[in-house]
Amino acid sequence: MVYSDLPSHRAAPAPAEGTRERVLQLVLTRGPVSAAEIGRELELTAAAVRRHLDALEEDALVEVKRVTSARGAGRPSRRYVVTSHAQEHLPKDHLAVALHSLARLEELGGDEEVRRTARRAFRDVEERFAAAVDGRDTELQERTRILASVLDDAGFAGTLRHFGAGLAPTLRADQVCQGHCPFQGIPARHPQFCEEETELFARLLQVDVRRLSTLAAGAHVCTTHVPLGRD
Repeated sequence: MVYSDLPSHRAAPAPAEGTRERVLQLVLTRGPVSAAEIGRELELTAAAVRRHLDALEEDALVEVKRVTSARGAGRPSRRYVVTSHAQEHLPKDHLAVALHSLARLEELGGDEEVRRTARRAFRDVEERFAAAVDGRDTELQERTRILASVLDDAGFAGTLRHFGAGLAPTLRADQVCQGHCPFQGIPARHPQFCEEETELFARLLQVDVRRLSTLAAGAHVCTTHVPLGRD
């Protein structure tokens, strides 16, 4: 990923600039993420990571969230997420044309016509998932892992989080997270895209899922809750 305002003719970025983009990419895909976690991933010192994070914060590309541990003990830790400003400046090719076309479709064919368009937009994800599963009888947790991987390959910055380790199976869950939306700017105007995507996830995973947050609603990441105890 590159900053959208970098000139296309520019030479390869300087080492510091390239590292800063890698830091931003990790915040995008892993956020909320700590400076220590970024340092371990990139093999950087804490001081080096903080310099890059401070620069990104000054540019309004990342912001700090105070996260309290699940047990509520200790002081809240500093975690970083991308800002709505950063999401707005990620590439959005032909957004105005797409919004105009969808508005015209809705005018002529109503809600269902927009939904058909949304379903077609996610067809690539469905086909990639089918190819990865390849007709195998897979368990829910494996299907969830495949879905997150497919989303990442398809440009959604997909990651997977596990919850409930050590708890009863009915309390365990996965969360499929998407740090980027290739359709950024469209779902806010046409929520059918988020709705059709959620229905697709439920169909692929063969279980009811719940959307906890969306980029379209102003969150830093789209999060889909997958209850593993209902396989």
